Amino acid sequence: MSWEVERPIKIKGACEGTLACSTCHLIFEKHIFEKLEPITDDENDMLDLAFGLTDRSRLGCQICLKKSRDNRTVRVPDAVADARQSIDMGKNS
Repeated sequence: MSWEVERPIKIKGACEGTLACSTCHLIFEKHIFEKLEPITDDENDMLDLAFGLTDRSRLGCQICLKKSRDNRTVRVPDAVADARQSIDMGKNS
């Protein structure tokens, strides 16, 4: 993920954009969220495991922000849940 930001933010991106975790969970302003490409079933499934899920949540690795969306606020949740750990724990049950 490559983001140009006014202030540095830490986005873990543990799976390196392979849609195998939820550590790049972002929350968008409503007017930005409504202009994003539609969410895929795979992304939606992974978001179900994200901490602090909202109706405007997306995974950063699945979003392409265009210049027309400059100067917008995107919120990074206070904590992240690594979905890969949830999946691994389920295998041990």
